[in-house]
Amino acid sequence: MWELAGIFTSSFIIAFSGAMMPGPLLTATISESSQRGVSAGPLLIVGHAVLEIILLAALTLGLAPFLERSDVFAAVAISGGIILLWLAFEMFRSLPGLTMAVKQGTGRSGSLVMSGAILSIANPYWIVWWATIGFGYVIYSSQFGIPGLVFFFSGHIVADFIWYGAVSLAVGKGRHLFTDGFYRWVVGTCAVVLLLFACYFFYAGVEKITI
Repeated sequence: MWELAGIFTSSFIIAFSGAMMPGPLLTATISESSQRGVSAGPLLIVGHAVLEIILLAALTLGLAPFLERSDVFAAVAISGGIILLWLAFEMFRSLPGLTMAVKQGTGRSGSLVMSGAILSIANPYWIVWWATIGFGYVIYSSQFGIPGLVFFFSGHIVADFIWYGAVSLAVGKGRHLFTDGFYRWVVGTCAVVLLLFACYFFYAGVEKITI
């Protein structure tokens, strides 16, 4: 039992430190929470979690070597760059009509789950993390059977829910303090950040091809 507790704790700490790093998912959480409220972060992480469960299953079936290949990284990076470029464009396009008058939970929440999955798979470094560090944890945890994998994944995903939920709560509860102008500035800034990530992913993918 102590081994399982150790797996959960170490998985939680590593995942929490990673979740705190800036990335497309964090940017989307800030942007969406400013309009849709505190549910945005948890819903994005639901989509993220579903995708991670699928990837965890794939890794246990031996997918890790395939994910570590340079051509796979390049394909994911370039495709991810295209997805982030599209998301940034949509955010820029929506700026003139954005208003804080939009009510929380207006029926669009379902798309956040899909967005969480899309933003995750668009990030090639998320896949690399799972193919290396994550796969190492999978191998170790699997020594304890299904309980080991459950404790590993539970620690990992609980960290994500806590951090992104906290960010969503901080932004969502502050909605009444935002003017429409400030709200548009927040979304515009997030769009710029996504654009920068798109350019970086393009660069990383092309670099892998040319090596």
